[in-house]
Amino acid sequence: MSIRPGPRNLITDVAGILVGNAGDHRVRTGVTVVYPAERCPAAADVRGGAPGTWNIQALDATSLRNEVDAIVLSGGSMYGLDAGGGVVAALGARGRGIGFGGAVIPVVPGAILFDLANGGDKAWGEAPPYAALGRAALDAVGTDFALGNAGAGLGARSGALRGGLGSASTVTADGLQLGALVAVNSFGSAVMPGTDRFWAWPYEMGDEFGGLGPPPADWQGEREMPLPPGFAVNPLANTTIAVVACNVVLSKGELQRLAMMAQDGLARAIRPIHTPFDGDTVFAMATGAVPLTNPAMLARLGHLAADTLARAVARGVYHAESLGDRPGWRARFGH
Repeated sequence: MSIRPGPRNLITDVAGILVGNAGDHRVRTGVTVVYPAERCPAAADVRGGAPGTWNIQALDATSLRNEVDAIVLSGGSMYGLDAGGGVVAALGARGRGIGFGGAVIPVVPGAILFDLANGGDKAWGEAPPYAALGRAALDAVGTDFALGNAGAGLGARSGALRGGLGSASTVTADGLQLGALVAVNSFGSAVMPGTDRFWAWPYEMGDEFGGLGPPPADWQGEREMPLPPGFAVNPLANTTIAVVACNVVLSKGELQRLAMMAQDGLARAIRPIHTPFDGDTVFAMATGAVPLTNPAMLARLGHLAADTLARAVARGVYHAESLGDRPGWRARFGH
């Protein structure tokens, strides 16, 4: 059955999903908010050895409910947890959330990545910028948004290169909509060693990340794992965080399976992945416009989600511009 990118090739090609970015270039950090127009169920899967998350227990299949009002991805490591609080406060003021005892309680899970050592001005004292950045990202939500040096990917790194914010989408002839959004801040590399080619090249649609295809015929394959610059000094400075979304009706358990299968997209696009130094986390959302007809359909969704996330990773690195001690992919390879 034919598949293709959606009209924007962004996660917002899933109807009802909006995204907003906010960043501080002086600090070299930012926040991305994924906002469903209507509250929708979500799940999370954590594979990295050094994760930083909040409120993901509410998404567990054993919890009472798992609908969310937004998902927040933030730089800043532990300081970035404030971004979720900023979004919660803003949504509560708008009356968005669960009504309980006369109060409105927004449900906003999220994850953080480490970008504190990228050379930006982090001397914020007792006033980190993340709550304000979270509110600004929420105010900016829409169907179009920037990739590369934007949002949670603004200060990111990927191996020896700049990381960044990436997104991609897949739509099918029978009405399925899949989308992925990722802040690539990986210990591992999205690029095959000794080449300018992306590990995700088999999944590329058109020339969405350069159209270079497979590695050269004389490529000798991956040898010993390369170490990114500064690793010996700062080995815990990573984490890739992502959201996948679809337009299908999924139960809590089915959403959890979708998030688990989508994690394989990171493994297809970054090597090594899920290391002790990363906190790789993938959220899954379902807007519920299309019924799930059988278990094979869920397997198909997971397969498409993984491929779409792999493409999003490559697009995030492809669009990133040089910053600090990490060159952008295009600057490094002259494309």
